[in-house]
Amino acid sequence: MPIAYTVALCTHNHADRLVRTLSDLRTLQAPRAPWELLFVDNGCTDGTAAILQEQVWPAGWRVRVVREEKLGLSNARNCAIREAAGDYLIFIDDDETPDPDWLCAYERLIDKHAPDAFGGRIEVLFEGARPKWLRDDLLGFLGQLNRSNEVVPLTEPGTTFYGGNFGFHRQVCATIGQFDAMLGRKGRDNTGGEEVDFYRRLLAAGFRVWWTPHAVIHHRIEADKLSRRYFLDLHYRQGRMEGLRRRGDGSRIPPKYLYPQCARAARAVIQQWLTAGPDSAVRKEMNVSYFLGYIVGWALGRQEG
Repeated sequence: MPIAYTVALCTHNHADRLVRTLSDLRTLQAPRAPWELLFVDNGCTDGTAAILQEQVWPAGWRVRVVREEKLGLSNARNCAIREAAGDYLIFIDDDETPDPDWLCAYERLIDKHAPDAFGGRIEVLFEGARPKWLRDDLLGFLGQLNRSNEVVPLTEPGTTFYGGNFGFHRQVCATIGQFDAMLGRKGRDNTGGEEVDFYRRLLAAGFRVWWTPHAVIHHRIEADKLSRRYFLDLHYRQGRMEGLRRRGDGSRIPPKYLYPQCARAARAVIQQWLTAGPDSAVRKEMNVSYFLGYIVGWALGRQEG
């Protein structure tokens, strides 16, 4: 029988976290339709290849490993598109634990609604102590997402799925193309946004995107992400990339309106520090980092060919 679903996991030099993910994947309940598990080794040099090679999987599972030498999450995702045998391609990250029912929940969604693309709920799972400054409104920046407690269509550009838990019918790529290689993580570079760009192109092309809260992924948060520096760096890199993209082939001189915006954001940080203390100001500090990155990206960023 033809393969219905390809579950794809792209990884780069995360052998330590990958070991637990591989163990947790074994708890998955198999869907009714044939499926496969596809690993994309994105230029790993840390022993990941050996770890993947030595795995013993449950009887009847179809598991493959392919290698993509060109570094970058978008390049790895595009490799998965080329290599996948399934009609639907479903992505999971190398630091996540799926609920046992995760894949079956997507199968139920597909059986009932025949979506062109879809996303599911992500919960955060702390591996260290949660710092007191990490308030609930910041958890989305660590990947937490729940668009709705009901199965609903996603129709607005701002209600995107997240890259750690989404999928689509491979035929959509014939219309909207693959992932933008300028976006997505590249090694230690935290720049993301490839799935947001892909989602918005899906909507613009008229494809049907659905949400299910029943396909649950747990994103394991390592201790090194539980720092203010991580959050500020994330937003600096996001601003830098968006500044570069907005500039395009135009002048490298950043627009004058950016400087008073950055100054207002900095004043808001100081005011928040004075009125409620530094632990309450992280979100506003992130705004300053974003504007600084935007200005630097506009002025100094390089376009890729």
